[in-house]
Amino acid sequence: MNVVYHPAEHEDTTPWRGALPARAWQQSDARSLSLNAPYRFRLSPTAAVEDGDAFASPDFNDGKWDTIPVPSHWVLHGYGAPAYQNINYPFPVDPPFVPTENPTGDYRFEFDLPKEWELNNGKTVLRFDGVESWYKVWLNGKLLGFSTGSRLPTEFDVTSALGEKNVLAVRVHQWSAATYVEDQDQWWMPGIFRDVTLIHRPAKSVEDHFVHASYDHTTGKGTLKVDSNPAGRVIVPALNIDQETGTEVTVAVEPWTAENPHLYTGVLVTDGERVPLQIGFRTVKVDNGVITVNGKRILFRGVNRHEFHPDMGRALDHATMLQDVLIMKQNNMNAVRTSHYPPHPHFLDLCDEYGLWVIDEVDLETHGFEIDGWKGNPSAAPQYTEALLNRADRMVERDKNHPSIIIWSLGNEAGTGNNLLLMSKQIKKRDSSRLIHYEGDRSCEGTDMYSRMYASHLEVEEIGKGIEPPLDDPELDAKRRKMPFIQCEYAHAMGNGPGGLLEYQQLFEKYPRCQGGFVWEFIDHGFEKTTPEGKKYWAYGGDFGEEIHDGNFISDGLLFPNRDPSPGMLEYKKVIEPVKMTGDASKGTLSIYNGYDFSDLKHLSLWWKLEHNGEFVAEGGIDAATLPEIAPGKTGEIKLPVIAVDGKGEFWWTFSARLADKAPWGEAGHEVAWTQFPAIALPAPVSAPASVKPVKDGKTVTVGPATFNAVDGQLVQLGGIKVDGAKLDIWRAITDNDRGISFDTKRSMADEWYAAGFDRVHHRIDSVAIEGDAFVVATRAAPAIRNRGLRTVYRWTAPDAGSVKLSLSVEPEGDWGNLLLPRLGVRFGLPKDLANVEWFGCGPNEAYADTRTAAKVGKYAYTIDAMQTPYVFPQENGSRIDVRWAEITGSGPGLRVEGEPLFALTARRWTTEQLDKAKHTTDLVAGDNVWLNVDLKLNGIGTGSCGEEVLVHDELFPAKHDFSFVLRPLA
Repeated sequence: MNVVYHPAEHEDTTPWRGALPARAWQQSDARSLSLNAPYRFRLSPTAAVEDGDAFASPDFNDGKWDTIPVPSHWVLHGYGAPAYQNINYPFPVDPPFVPTENPTGDYRFEFDLPKEWELNNGKTVLRFDGVESWYKVWLNGKLLGFSTGSRLPTEFDVTSALGEKNVLAVRVHQWSAATYVEDQDQWWMPGIFRDVTLIHRPAKSVEDHFVHASYDHTTGKGTLKVDSNPAGRVIVPALNIDQETGTEVTVAVEPWTAENPHLYTGVLVTDGERVPLQIGFRTVKVDNGVITVNGKRILFRGVNRHEFHPDMGRALDHATMLQDVLIMKQNNMNAVRTSHYPPHPHFLDLCDEYGLWVIDEVDLETHGFEIDGWKGNPSAAPQYTEALLNRADRMVERDKNHPSIIIWSLGNEAGTGNNLLLMSKQIKKRDSSRLIHYEGDRSCEGTDMYSRMYASHLEVEEIGKGIEPPLDDPELDAKRRKMPFIQCEYAHAMGNGPGGLLEYQQLFEKYPRCQGGFVWEFIDHGFEKTTPEGKKYWAYGGDFGEEIHDGNFISDGLLFPNRDPSPGMLEYKKVIEPVKMTGDASKGTLSIYNGYDFSDLKHLSLWWKLEHNGEFVAEGGIDAATLPEIAPGKTGEIKLPVIAVDGKGEFWWTFSARLADKAPWGEAGHEVAWTQFPAIALPAPVSAPASVKPVKDGKTVTVGPATFNAVDGQLVQLGGIKVDGAKLDIWRAITDNDRGISFDTKRSMADEWYAAGFDRVHHRIDSVAIEGDAFVVATRAAPAIRNRGLRTVYRWTAPDAGSVKLSLSVEPEGDWGNLLLPRLGVRFGLPKDLANVEWFGCGPNEAYADTRTAAKVGKYAYTIDAMQTPYVFPQENGSRIDVRWAEITGSGPGLRVEGEPLFALTARRWTTEQLDKAKHTTDLVAGDNVWLNVDLKLNGIGTGSCGEEVLVHDELFPAKHDFSFVLRPLA
């Protein structure tokens, strides 16, 4: 018997019914009433609710229901749990059908209409700004309609249903046919999560309006036309404009850019309403293969932003939106891609006001269809054509008046198909003033730019040179080669990293066609959970009992979930700084390059500092008025202050470009850019010869303040400090980027290292002897199974009675193939009462070979606990690079380490092995030792969790290495 399953109403691909046409999001002097409030709420396990639609009746008794805030997600209020999948759908893929187990939330809200509301004048609309994923609405028992498009607005005409006392009823299904186009690498979190508003529409009020404000950079004039239905007048006092809608006027204006977001305040007036306008004049074009705004090439220093808050999910408040914009501006970002849906419209208001280039993206992703070779992909399915065109239309109509939006994006990771081309044509027909983006179609048939994700440095350079591999279609290939190129996602900011940012930025700045990119992504999506012992940690995929999940791939941001900056954020800020300074102490000059696209440097002042061995010598300032005028793209030069320097050691200049005055997004003195360089040429350090001979006494050997086991050569005591496990260390805890699968080998660095046994190295003692002034221990360090190892010789000498020097020689034996080493250094187990570290070297934050651009040479002091970077998923962290000396102290004797000349320093209260096994920060428990790593080098970080691996010059190869440092006990 053949059984045909007929779609339920929420499995219909029709995007909406009963809704009003899409229009611009606007605020005005017309009355509105926020319906954000606690609602009565119940959750049913399936879409087939037992009492049907009875709950929509005004007389329905909801006295036993709970309450839930609107806006919010019900899974964050005790009804089910959030779930995370990146690509895979959480149910069988069979569009448009979804599971019977379909959590369904019913909402009821009673409200009184304000007495001043004019029921007989015009009409009233009910607006939902975001509901996930399918919802049906009643007012006072009257069915208004249904809608999909979780991150898009819907308005219903409620005039005939509205009374003085009202009952709003909403049914929300978590899963629907629309879910198939909302597979957007984020938590699944249903509910009414954006604002609900009742809006009065007086007679002859503005049904819709479209602000057209272009700028001619050759004349300095802007042209304004405001289309309005119905017609009215446009008034812009600052420009002496008072004209009818639908007519053009051209006047001299200050243009809008992300650097100088000049907005003109105006008003659109009809007989029924006054709508405030914020007008920004700018013109966006592709000119000779380059994206230009107001006639100039722009460079995107961007980030991808999901809407997320660890308490509110995607139900962000205005304060959080402002915080996000300020963080971007304060960290030198000038662009944001609204991945992968239109954000709350207030966020775009802030982008207009504070200045960010915006790629506004359609609420569309179908990534899970890739698993089945894109079979049934909605991008190509006729049954989804109406839904996708509806989504594109609603985005454009809602957001069309924002000057910050210069690019419309058709969506993300949705394969290819005719629906995407139809969307592109529809958008272009409605708005030809902006460019079209879509990364998923490499042919760029329906786009204005060539966009890629995670293209390697080599590939970016090939694209910059115009020598990338050709397309099969010669006509499309020729078209694409004339297009600008952006990386809509690159530098995957997951865990420790991303590495290689500097090299990417150098390519973007070198090749005009390569116009920058957008780091993935802005913030880690972690929810706070508590262990039975009361310890808090950030939860990720799998921590909520999901059947399938993608683990901590949801934690891939430049910010931790609480919006604290990660080291990756600090690195990115430095790499993309818009002012580049280079000092030359031999010439006594500082060159200053203005990397802004539009701005001079009059808003900046210059501060300088001179330090000797990390200690303050002198400082001063150069105000903006005395700096040379440097136009965008040009370089100027100033003389260095004349200060006599004398003495041994290192003298370093630090120059800092700072806001001269308070800006809307930052306080006066906020650092925008900096540079550091030696004040004098540094002589190579001279190693002190041994002056104290080794002494053997029974079962021990002493070398200066160090005591060794005479049998196995193990260091056991340094002055008053007991030492455990001092030996060669080549292992580091695996990072998220180490786990990334190589496109070439189809294996990850983690796979290679675990298979090689680098986490389980055996140490064999070959010889222990006193040779002249040295105590020499020859060993072989090797993992089990294979005939490969590291022949290691420890040569201990005493430069004086108070110190001991280790000269380490390491040479590989056997077949190492293409293997790299995780790290190379020595690990020491020290007493747990040590608590503080002071060092002279790079800091203050962690840095590795390819994440060191933001590290400054200086003297720093941290506690050992504070030196740990609390990544959501624990991994290798906390190494300080180019350390000259470090002192580890506590309540008892301490230790000083002196490099010859430099070393990398890590100190933590758990072993690398314990760190490697931890799944959450609460798994890391202090033990009986402080573990100190003194390293020659660690392998680079890369961005291999999704993208480029470590660049060759930052890799640690198993070759012959020699490494020395001095240990000096402290009383």
